[in-house]
Amino acid sequence: MYIPRVSSAPTFHVVLVEPRIPHNTGSIGRTCVAAGAMLHLVGPLGFDVDDRRRRRAGLDYWPHLCWRAYDDLAHFLRDADPPEDASWYATVDAGRTYAEARFQPGDWLFFGTETVGLPPDLTDPHPDRCLTIPMRAEARSINLAVSAGVVLYEALRQTGWPAETGATLS
Repeated sequence: MYIPRVSSAPTFHVVLVEPRIPHNTGSIGRTCVAAGAMLHLVGPLGFDVDDRRRRRAGLDYWPHLCWRAYDDLAHFLRDADPPEDASWYATVDAGRTYAEARFQPGDWLFFGTETVGLPPDLTDPHPDRCLTIPMRAEARSINLAVSAGVVLYEALRQTGWPAETGATLS
């Protein structure tokens, strides 16, 4: 399903590979609306997109969201065809910090499941495109919705706000 809601190109593409928790996806959808990003949901999903928890977390933002769902990773890669040199992969323990990346408008930001992250066959061929969010040793990971927001807003900080908002980040 694809629901275009804005006339301009998305600022970024946020890709969730096999998300399991509906309220994380709802929150990420809200963040994408605020940032002008498009959301790609790569299945199999751990919930129905009509799940009430996704709706509660997404509030009334979801109708304004540009998004598309794909059956699986192969379907996504074939149909969306994200450029390798514009793709970034969020990982827990590999790669450089997200702040070291040099984002460009329209980049693709990949995030994996809440429990195991992205599949190695997606990240292993691109170690220079893997990003991590630094954290203390006591923490195993950061919530998926928080992680997506951190990386997406760093990308916006580096590239500036969409012109129609009238705002800029410095």
